[in-house]
Amino acid sequence: MTRTVVVLAALSGALAVAAGAFAAHGASGQAAEWLKTGGHYQLIHAVAALVAVRMGARISPWLFVGGGAVFAGTLYLMAFGAPRWFGAITPIGGVALIAGWLCLAIGAWRRPA
Repeated sequence: MTRTVVVLAALSGALAVAAGAFAAHGASGQAAEWLKTGGHYQLIHAVAALVAVRMGARISPWLFVGGGAVFAGTLYLMAFGAPRWFGAITPIGGVALIAGWLCLAIGAWRRPA
C-alpha cells in the first residue's frame, strides 16, 4: 500500500510539472491559468503525500494524492476543452486536500512526544 501511494505521488508530481510547462509554453488565457493552478496544487500535494508516508501517516497520503487528482484533473480537463461544469467538481478535490492536512495534524497531535 505504501509503494502504491509513493508511485502515485511520484506520477502526480510528474504530471504537475508537465501541466506547468504546458501552461508556460503552449497554453494561453484561462487555459494557462487553470493549468498553472492545477499544477501548483498537485505538485505541493504530491510532495505532501511523500512526506506524510515518511511520517507513517495512513490516510492523509491518499487524501493528498486523490484530492490533488480531482482538484487538478478537473482544471486540466477544462483547460483542454471540457465543459465548464467540471469546475463544480473541483471543490471536492479541495475538500479532500483540506481533510488530508487535518488528518495529518490530528495524527501528529496524537503521536507520543
